Amino acid sequence: MADSEKNEKYTVEDGPQAIIEPKAEDGIANEISELSKKGYSLLKENRTEEAKEAFKQILSIEDNNNYALVGLGDCERKKGKINTAVEYYTKCLACHPGNNYALFGLADCYKALNQYHKAIDIWEEYLVHDDRNITVLTRVADAYRKIRDFKQSKKLYLQVLDMEENNAYALIGLGHLHYDFKEYKDALFYWTKMLEVNPQNVDIRVLTSIGNCHRKLKTFDKGLIYFEKALEKDPDNFYALFGLADCYRGLNQQFRSIEYWNKILEQDPKNKVILTRAGDAYRNMGDYDTATEYYNRAMDIDFDIYAALGLALICKGKGKYDEAIDHLQKLIRDDDKNYRLYIDLADCYLRKNDKKSATEVLQSFQKKGVKSQAVNDMLEKLVADKPVF
Repeated sequence: MADSEKNEKYTVEDGPQAIIEPKAEDGIANEISELSKKGYSLLKENRTEEAKEAFKQILSIEDNNNYALVGLGDCERKKGKINTAVEYYTKCLACHPGNNYALFGLADCYKALNQYHKAIDIWEEYLVHDDRNITVLTRVADAYRKIRDFKQSKKLYLQVLDMEENNAYALIGLGHLHYDFKEYKDALFYWTKMLEVNPQNVDIRVLTSIGNCHRKLKTFDKGLIYFEKALEKDPDNFYALFGLADCYRGLNQQFRSIEYWNKILEQDPKNKVILTRAGDAYRNMGDYDTATEYYNRAMDIDFDIYAALGLALICKGKGKYDEAIDHLQKLIRDDDKNYRLYIDLADCYLRKNDKKSATEVLQSFQKKGVKSQAVNDMLEKLVADKPVF
């Protein structure tokens, strides 16, 4: 879901001349003013090369003109040439300290470069001049979220909501913030408020985000509702299709999950993760032949431990326990801290009535120093001679 970078009070197309006009009345000042207007008008029309020419003409008239330097920075930023844009904004600030437009552009550049600490420093300098700028406040909150400073990020998002109740970017940001920290109920609260703000034209990304909260909370039946609404807006949306498939998987309705896994594969037939998920669904339905086909398709793309595990579990499902044990032991050699492998290997030994080997497998995992409640529970039942499954 898009962050609040789209929430711009000032855009690169507006430019500084949208608010401040040169005060001088002489011919040079008027010429600069006209060229500046022309440059930003061209930039608004995405005619960046022509806009650059207009701004360079200004520099030929007046070295280090702030309008021209910001304009050239905006042109380069719009073209994705972030490092060049940084040079123009930095030069402007060296000649015109505190220029809000240069600060704004420079901070956005650092954000684009994933240099969030630098972006925060610049935006906070901007806020010294304009501490109620919602656009900048949400950007700073986003940046704090990216560096996982929960407290400061939430404080700024809430500050925005105090200034503008139900601000969409703050609500979306708070949803992301809580989701990132696995606080799914709180994330659900903020994203659901987005539906109340704009129920008739809700963004599809809000719908899939709400659905994902329900997936994490394992309230799969509720998640289905939002993914289906998202699919109504876009029948090919990957996140909606994935969400529906995963919710049906969570509800153990494998035949329905297969429908949506395959719809994704129609668009992306070489998606290794989805091939493996579809293979799991067919395996859980007992269709081992089709499951094997899907797992092998995934393995043909690149080795995938879950596809390899699926093939081992098919052997177990067919009663070929020795073959399954051989597969699982090889997987453990490559991934010796994956608790799931040890549980399945121990289960194979139990199906052969070899409780001693099953116990030793689980104990060998515990010696790795990796914690797994599932392994501990299984071992405890074995020692107590209780049914494992």
